[in-house]
Amino acid sequence: MRFDGTKDYVATEDLKIAVNAAVTLERPLLVKGEPGTGKTELARQVAAALGLPMIEWAIKSTTRAQQGLYEYDAVSRLRDSQLGDDRVHDISNYIKKGKLWRAFEADGKVVLLIDEIDKADIEFPNDLLQELDKMEFFVYETGETVRARHRPIVIITSNNEKELPDAFLRRCFFHYIAFPDEATLRQIVEVHHPGIKGALLSTALTQFYDIRETQGLKKKPSTSEVLDWLKLLLAEDLQPEDLKRDGANALPKLHGALLKNEQDVALFERLAFMARGQRR
Repeated sequence: MRFDGTKDYVATEDLKIAVNAAVTLERPLLVKGEPGTGKTELARQVAAALGLPMIEWAIKSTTRAQQGLYEYDAVSRLRDSQLGDDRVHDISNYIKKGKLWRAFEADGKVVLLIDEIDKADIEFPNDLLQELDKMEFFVYETGETVRARHRPIVIITSNNEKELPDAFLRRCFFHYIAFPDEATLRQIVEVHHPGIKGALLSTALTQFYDIRETQGLKKKPSTSEVLDWLKLLLAEDLQPEDLKRDGANALPKLHGALLKNEQDVALFERLAFMARGQRR
């Protein structure tokens, strides 16, 4: 069972090594990187490449670790008891299985994605330590222990919004997806926009990297955003010369695909104003 990338996902050599190391060690793979660098998509492509089902647990600020195991609906049981429903005699009728339970009881190996773990409370990772380490948990309401039939491949993503506990990090294999260099980004673009004209791509990527390196930028445009931008350029049938900027117009064409807040738009407008002043 080895991951070598897919035709739909450009995986660097070090990323392939990280995935395969985590699979070999049977430890969760913790993937960090800028938003839009393909962390979530990695889990989907690993599942596709290995021919495994995927279970996705998207974490929110309100998500509790217990929800990944199970939830007991005491309110529904109380209501049914008041109505004389025979279901109340079997407490399992009121147990809602979480994503980890589903992964543990699967008939075969699955890929379990815990997406954006850093969105949750700081205690969230600690509350899953034993479950991810031992691959089992206890259900207090029924007195049963749920153990993984087949140890899942666990991929955990983080946008690095908050630090994760050391005890949690110790149990993971870590990989940081660095922002792709131009050669790698060209490969990614070829996957999504095959046959794009070389002159247009070169001009667009030069401009894109210039934007990313602009001092004072609040949010650097990501891989997914440059793909959206290129899609718009192709839809508008723009030519390389259409993308050229001068001091009077520092904003890129269709800049709404790349610049996502008013501060960054204002920054480029200030740069244009300064450039006009210097020419006088």
